Amino acid sequence: MLDAALRKAGAVWVAAANHPPRLVWTVWRGGALWVAVGPEEQEVPGLADGVSCRVTLRSPSTHSHLMDLTARASLVDPDEDTTAALTAARLNAPPRWESVYRLDPV
Repeated sequence: MLDAALRKAGAVWVAAANHPPRLVWTVWRGGALWVAVGPEEQEVPGLADGVSCRVTLRSPSTHSHLMDLTARASLVDPDEDTTAALTAARLNAPPRWESVYRLDPV
């Protein structure tokens, strides 16, 4: 269920390091959520390498709560395929992120 739900989700709520949750766009790839952040992109206060995050997933059609999960953030340098997926997720706009985090469910 987790894989199917996250594969369909274009956006999730992420709360990192006791900060309020933020709605962010993500890409589900390789069993993890990928989040691109930066001043000209989206911000997730408290998101850092090794930080534990709470991820809340809502239904894209009804917006009802589907699930919460805990994930561990890892600062990564995305490969070419992941960069292409992140670019496509933002409707092929030029990338403006400074950092990419991989959120692995724990």
